[in-house]
Amino acid sequence: MSANVLFLVLNKNQYLEEILDMFIKAGVKGATIVDSQGIGRAVGESDNIFGPIRKIIDGSRPYNKTIFTVIEDEAILDDVVTKVHEILGDITEPGFGIMFTIPLGHVYGMARNK
Repeated sequence: MSANVLFLVLNKNQYLEEILDMFIKAGVKGATIVDSQGIGRAVGESDNIFGPIRKIIDGSRPYNKTIFTVIEDEAILDDVVTKVHEILGDITEPGFGIMFTIPLGHVYGMARNK
């Protein structure tokens, strides 16, 4: 079995629901969403007097979401990557986040359709 893990660090949280809906429609069986914060924001908040004020105003919300999912089907993976690009547009622009895949050697605990 060949599988990949797809990571999407999403800085534009307004796209989260649309991306998750697309994952389901594309055949992704499950995904994990983690609240995350980049080093630029973390260092920027702790280095100046405005960090604590910004934290109060923002309600201590995380700045982005990291979504990861294991995808066994290469066609589904290609489809999902293409559709993420369609939803987000040019993710090479600053502030969008990053998306990447990593091939997996062994996967344990995933239910398989028979």
